[in-house]
Amino acid sequence: MADPDLRADCSRCFALCCVAPAFAASSDFAIDKPAGKPCLNLLPDHRCGIHSELRQRGFPGCTVFDCFGAGQQVSQVTFGGQGWRDDPARARSMFTVFPIVRGLRELLWYLTEALELPAARPVHRELARARDELRRLTEGSPEKLATVDVMEQRATVNPLLQRASELSRGKGRDCRGADLAGASLRKARFRDASLRGALLIGADLRGADLRGADLTGADLRGAELAGADLSGALFCTQAQLDAARGDRATRLPKGRERPAHWPSHTP
Repeated sequence: MADPDLRADCSRCFALCCVAPAFAASSDFAIDKPAGKPCLNLLPDHRCGIHSELRQRGFPGCTVFDCFGAGQQVSQVTFGGQGWRDDPARARSMFTVFPIVRGLRELLWYLTEALELPAARPVHRELARARDELRRLTEGSPEKLATVDVMEQRATVNPLLQRASELSRGKGRDCRGADLAGASLRKARFRDASLRGALLIGADLRGADLRGADLTGADLRGAELAGADLSGALFCTQAQLDAARGDRATRLPKGRERPAHWPSHTP
């Protein structure tokens, strides 16, 4: 990824992802937690008390969450290094702003990825302009940030990202928004396909050809990617890979890391 600032740096954050959002007891979280209340596992120093055992203790959802650097942005820039524990009013403001900044920085990540696509050069100028505007918004005061409509920003950016995708892919299948949850797709051919927003929860994609596929917003939780080829896949986030299950034979997009919980051998 071209911009390391869009990587989460938990050491510079006041554990906002452990406090601001609500958790619902499910396969992703072992407990219910209301928004704005610290997780039971959060320590006084803003560290997680079970960080090394999150998956084993029923919190895989925590391991795949990516704030795209919103945590350190809100903690160190928006609020100047002041935390939420000693000021209820500041806490409310931080918890309001955090998801907004997270949404904006996610869009920044996609725009940055699009600007790395040589074939998308015809829209690079517009992409850069949109990125600069979003970056300006993320640098606003808490009061200004609270008024930002992330959905409106997404509606402005998405057509540019779709155009960048179309310019960079061949004529693959159009599976946008397809419900493929739990589907048997072993060795399926999705080369250059659009899988934007597709539901692939628990899908069997072992050995599938996903080269050059657009994976924007595709839900890969629990998807089997052993032996799948995702080289050249567009807009594939690290969180999507972390939520899936692959192996050493899975080919990853450039710049992505093989998740630590994936087995080191092919069954």
